[in-house]
Amino acid sequence: MLQIGDEVVYFSAVFLLVVLGTRSATAASLLTASLYVFMVMFRFPPVPAEQAGRVLRPRAPSGGVPVVAHRGGGHDAPENTLAAIREASRNGATGVELDLSFTADGVPVLMHDETLDRTTNGSGPVSKVQLVQLRRLDAAAHHRLKDKFSGEKVPTLQEAVEECIRHQLTIFFDVKDQPDKAASVLHEMYKKFPVLYNSSIVSSFEPKVIYKMRQTDPNVVTALTHRPWRLSRFGDSTPRTLSTWGQMWTSVLDVLLDWAHHHILWKLCGVSAILVQKDFVSLDYVQFWAERGVEVVGWTVNTAVEKNFYQNLLKISYITDSLLEDCDSHY
Repeated sequence: MLQIGDEVVYFSAVFLLVVLGTRSATAASLLTASLYVFMVMFRFPPVPAEQAGRVLRPRAPSGGVPVVAHRGGGHDAPENTLAAIREASRNGATGVELDLSFTADGVPVLMHDETLDRTTNGSGPVSKVQLVQLRRLDAAAHHRLKDKFSGEKVPTLQEAVEECIRHQLTIFFDVKDQPDKAASVLHEMYKKFPVLYNSSIVSSFEPKVIYKMRQTDPNVVTALTHRPWRLSRFGDSTPRTLSTWGQMWTSVLDVLLDWAHHHILWKLCGVSAILVQKDFVSLDYVQFWAERGVEVVGWTVNTAVEKNFYQNLLKISYITDSLLEDCDSHY
């Protein structure tokens, strides 16, 4: 839960900033009071801690921390496929992270990219291809183990859910956009498979996706995904724009977004976890969120040294591309 002291600090900061900007104590008071009323009226309480614990802290086979296979474990098998789910289970994962997308005929399927080019022998946007056409593609076409997994298909969301339930894997549903459609589809999936309430979590970089999910079904465990400086830099830290003014502006937006994630958005959405890029996680950071009843999950942890750090020092869950060996990070 958010501490009372936190609320005093946050709203006092808002008040002071507005006073400095408007030079009006009346305007600052009205705006701060309005923000407080908005937060009280429209925020969602988190799901019960016991339910969140069952999802975020399942018993690991090795007795260590829970390990989640990123995109099903895209280094060990073609990402976002049934083969990846089976390999992740065989290799000791407690869960899998899967990406939700939609075909031209509105069928929910697993696909990370907006296009088919990187992972299949098809091309063009996923949203422009009908399911029957998608079924003809080879999801292992560009994978390093394509000979072993040749002919693997892009699965529907329901096929993936059924496979995960069969292997008793926790599911991290990653949603990129289309909050209304995604929330509706996932809500139907939860109604069809009630076990998901205690074995899955919906996560997104977009707070509007999580807010819509909680609005549609407040019993679903949710998480915000966050990487500092995401608006101004790519995952490998290269700038998104070469324009000096563009870099300055997006950096300012990054600071504001980071502050909002840590002080406003998590409480507004009532999340149970925050998924953070691995390089920004420390013991102090984990403690910060623990005091607020929120779990930290690191991504993408791909080397033995990093995994040892998460397992033995941080003692928190992490997401990895491989359960078997060191590999390069995917962003």
